[in-house]
Amino acid sequence: MTNYAPDPALLFKAETLAEALPYMQRYAGSTFVVKYGGHAMGDADLAEDFAEDVVLLKAVGINPIVVHGGGPQIGAALKAQGIESRFVDGLRVTDAETMRVAEMVLSGSINKEIVSWIAAEGGRAVGISGKDGRLVTATKVQSAHDLGFVGEPDDVDTRILDTISKAGMIPVVAPIGVGADGQTYNINADTMAGAIAIATGAERLFLLTDVPGVLDKDKKLLSDLTPKDIGGLKEDGTIHGGMIPKLQTCIDAVEGGVDAAVILDGRVPHAMLIEIFTRQGAGTLVRQA
Repeated sequence: MTNYAPDPALLFKAETLAEALPYMQRYAGSTFVVKYGGHAMGDADLAEDFAEDVVLLKAVGINPIVVHGGGPQIGAALKAQGIESRFVDGLRVTDAETMRVAEMVLSGSINKEIVSWIAAEGGRAVGISGKDGRLVTATKVQSAHDLGFVGEPDDVDTRILDTISKAGMIPVVAPIGVGADGQTYNINADTMAGAIAIATGAERLFLLTDVPGVLDKDKKLLSDLTPKDIGGLKEDGTIHGGMIPKLQTCIDAVEGGVDAAVILDGRVPHAMLIEIFTRQGAGTLVRQA
């Protein structure tokens, strides 16, 4: 377990683009699953940077799959319709009316906006939800409190993702799943991204969030962690709150066959490229020892 203070003048491993391309292309043929959410989604400049990065990944032979969130946007839409938002353990209680609004926002406006951003940068993207082609079959989350139509992935059928990627396009997935009985479920976007990363045999899972990564008690970034490290950090209280489920998603991913999972600050321009193609990286990388 190491830590470092991020250097704002990070250097690419190669000094010229010609030298950098072979390094970038070492991931050609690999799948990267990117969970995109948080406040970066509401910043036009950061959205443009994100779209540029995803298009570049596709251009060098990587197959990116974008899974997006939309909690703030759902909250705003519910408020506009006079519907109260309630949360239990960080999960939105989702009754039938809340589910209707969540699906409208996630599968509609947000999903298509991201597709448009990618198109504006020269890429081709297809927006879908976990309901399309029964991509993600979900079951109701079991909790001490009834969360309504909040689900968790039970099965991921990757055929629709494979078809889109092989056609030279980028899948953009809304975190909505469908039950065996046809019921629609709202799924946490981190959880959805982790399940898709495992099912596709992804090389990398990126969780773009609103913090630099995992910080130690001196507020320094921990750049490399193993599942065992994470267990110790939980026990001594270094990590807590919303970081715990994110790290559990990372643990589940690497234990499910993903080479590494990374928690990144989505507010940093080109955070993914900095993580992949620079000496120091940009976030917290989780992998098996």
